[in-house]
Amino acid sequence: MGKIKGVVVVDTERCKGCNLCVVACPLKVLALAKEVNLKGYNYAQQVLEDTCTGCTSCAVVCPDGCLTVYRTKVE
Repeated sequence: MGKIKGVVVVDTERCKGCNLCVVACPLKVLALAKEVNLKGYNYAQQVLEDTCTGCTSCAVVCPDGCLTVYRTKVE
């Protein structure tokens, strides 16, 4: 059985920095960036590259649908 690796892609210009995805992540993969987007919000970003399992908890709680989670099987 292969291991699943996930990657979170954030639409940084739509993200309002509500922090719900950061709190929802069981593995603490996401954090708010120090930088701001064009609207002046600190956006979410993936800070731990190889830790995400692709559980999609972050994408489910995002009120604006800014997160897309991709999963790949690693042998």
